[in-house]
Amino acid sequence: MDSDDKTQITSTSCDQHCLSVTKNWKIPPYVGRWATRVLVGFVLWATVWSIVGRDALPGGNIYGLSILLAVAALAGFLVRVIPWLRLPSLLGMLITGFVLKNVDGIDVAKDIDNDWSLTIRNVALVVILLRSGLGLDQNALKNAKWTISRLALLPCISEAIAVAIMGHLLLDMGFLWSFQLGFLIAAVSPAVVVPSLLELQEKGYGVDQGIPTLGVASASLENVFAISLVGVFLGLAFSEGKLAYNIFRGPIEIVLGIAIGLIIGPLLWILPCKHKNSAPQKNRFVLLSSLGLLSLFGLRRANFSGAGALGSLVLSFVAGLGWSESDKKQIGEAMSVVWDFFMPLLFALIGAEVNVEYMESRLIGRGIAILVVGMIPRLLMVYFVVSRNNFTRKEKIFLMLSWIPKATVQAAIGSITLDAARDKGFVGQYQERHGVEILTLSVLSILITAPIGAIAMTVTGQKLLQKSNVVSGDPDNADENEKIELTNDIGYV
Repeated sequence: MDSDDKTQITSTSCDQHCLSVTKNWKIPPYVGRWATRVLVGFVLWATVWSIVGRDALPGGNIYGLSILLAVAALAGFLVRVIPWLRLPSLLGMLITGFVLKNVDGIDVAKDIDNDWSLTIRNVALVVILLRSGLGLDQNALKNAKWTISRLALLPCISEAIAVAIMGHLLLDMGFLWSFQLGFLIAAVSPAVVVPSLLELQEKGYGVDQGIPTLGVASASLENVFAISLVGVFLGLAFSEGKLAYNIFRGPIEIVLGIAIGLIIGPLLWILPCKHKNSAPQKNRFVLLSSLGLLSLFGLRRANFSGAGALGSLVLSFVAGLGWSESDKKQIGEAMSVVWDFFMPLLFALIGAEVNVEYMESRLIGRGIAILVVGMIPRLLMVYFVVSRNNFTRKEKIFLMLSWIPKATVQAAIGSITLDAARDKGFVGQYQERHGVEILTLSVLSILITAPIGAIAMTVTGQKLLQKSNVVSGDPDNADENEKIELTNDIGYV
């Protein structure tokens, strides 16, 4: 008998024994699952404490991250499974981060180092982009390439112009500053949109119409465009760099991100080499993850931060084109496991970026007005862009709702103008004041649009989108898949 067979038999016997004990003692299976998670979490924390010491104790960076992860995971679980709530789990995680940052007495998130927070959020973004790249539909992407371009650019430009004009009128900003605000606010959040679309895709909703692929690709491209334009107007405002380079920075980053995926992706078709008793999926998972991280962080080092996210998405998509469906499925499942760990950290850390210290009372009313006025042309433009496609009215409405959430870019670079002003010594001058105003509106946009957009997508997705006959490659019905997913969430596995 092979060792693998022995291992499988032993594992099966252990599983049967655990089920027998659970049944005889009348213990709900999810209790055992959560008890295991608590034990694992405690052991990991104790191990880290034994290595790093004080940093893992109250007041330390690692302690803050540990509490944030544990509470966010629990909050996400509760808002999803409590019958009278049934809200998206990311909403509970966002609220957790906000509370642990801003409520006196339990504000452990204040102890988290900003560099650690930014790094973890970027790693989580790479994970979800790699996972979504493997799930992109090649045919849908080919058929909707022009729609993707228009959906990525036109709503973003429309909102940025509206926000810039309102910022000039209500906050007395010069246009170089108000356009920084406009393109910063205009970037949709892949961290909110992509997981929601992937969840609907796994249940078979919108798949035949290519809506998940359209949303994932457009959101990623829009982020590159928005980040690049923020950099352009930031450079012009502080007279940094050459004018021609600042103007063409956006197209350069888009081309660079696509080129990285097209060049490096095919290498993963042939590497690692297959041989007897090899497990290429494991090596491909490691290579894909490492290259995705290198794309994002490496290009940030080279001052092309916008290109890194697009490079990770294209890399994953191109690599998947040369893999078998079995390999893609196994690597995708591995990415899902990693995402389950990073998801609470990502959304809790985004929530922790909402700092009430920057919520100046005089700005809140004007800021809300600016956000509302900016959202109107954005949503109208989304409807106009997709009207030229064969979408139903319900599908068009869903696409409009999915273009509401803001979080990723706003949390990552919301303070960039303020940091630049202070670094250059403009403390107490209009440059610093505009930096505070831009940061405040970034915080407001996260606080208002991320929960509204997430709830809207979750609540309306299955009502507005058509269900495919094939769900995640299997001819199971959607209702059964929903039961399986809920079962996994509460521990009946």
